Amino acid sequence: MTCYCNSGKTYSDCCEPLLEGKRNAATAEELMRSRYCAFVTANINYLLNTHHKETRPTKERKSILKWAKSVKWLRLEVISTKKGASLDVEGYVEFKAFYEDGGKMECIHENSHFVKENGIWFYKTGTHQ
Repeated sequence: MTCYCNSGKTYSDCCEPLLEGKRNAATAEELMRSRYCAFVTANINYLLNTHHKETRPTKERKSILKWAKSVKWLRLEVISTKKGASLDVEGYVEFKAFYEDGGKMECIHENSHFVKENGIWFYKTGTHQ
């Protein structure tokens, strides 16, 4: 099965090991792609655990899960990355995530900010475009 993140790799060779906790993301883009897969699979624990502690939306856990399950995820397009390589401590990934909600196609267009702490990447904030 091709990975939901549109990397061209198989799910088992791409995002599945991250979502199952078998390894951590090596780059900011890899974390962003795996977080998209977590939305597709409604893996709320992964979403919250990979969200930086300073901005983690723990009170919205139920509403995030409900929303992730209520839409049909269509595809992910990575537009650009800035920094975020394995040796960096911060990075930015601009992406578009397409989904269907109530028969209407919608798009999240965001420039996400990621930080690495103790060798682990976290999603910190995002600016909608």
